[in-house]
Amino acid sequence: MASKFVMIVVFVLDLIAFGLAVAAEQRRSTATIIQDSEKDYNYCVYDSDISTGFGVGAFLFLMAGQLIIMAASRCFCCGKALSPGGSRACAILLFIACWVTFFIAEVCLLAGSVRNAYHTKYRTIFNEDPPSCETVRKGVFAAGAAFTFFTAIVSEFYYVSYSKARESSAPYDREASVGLGAYK
Repeated sequence: MASKFVMIVVFVLDLIAFGLAVAAEQRRSTATIIQDSEKDYNYCVYDSDISTGFGVGAFLFLMAGQLIIMAASRCFCCGKALSPGGSRACAILLFIACWVTFFIAEVCLLAGSVRNAYHTKYRTIFNEDPPSCETVRKGVFAAGAAFTFFTAIVSEFYYVSYSKARESSAPYDREASVGLGAYK
């Protein structure tokens, strides 16, 4: 049977990661173009950089949840073979989906955090075009939050399916050959 403690811990970690990703989307940096006091040049001024910390926190909490699920299930590749059946097939599909959604979520959160931390430092002369005050695109952290949510759901179902396949009544430890012992 699936460990309720593992499921609760992973759910809480994923919930925290989702909340941090949503907070990062809400608090991402914005920039304004400011003129210097002598009006010789323009430069960018960025507001709070807290969403970088939220994004990195979401990245780490999601990674911790994934590591716990993979350790509890022995990353699907170590240990006794699972008995054949619907639970094993479902566990295999959910294992793949879990890693795909996890990877996409982590890429979105990491890319959003790196991009949010980047602040342009150059100035332009007043007669030239205004400087490009680059900020993270709207929706990058939101995509990370969405895939964090998908990862949370899929990883919980994966763990339950894995546990069912592991605990089934007939363990699969026979050879894959034809037994000819009686025909000697």
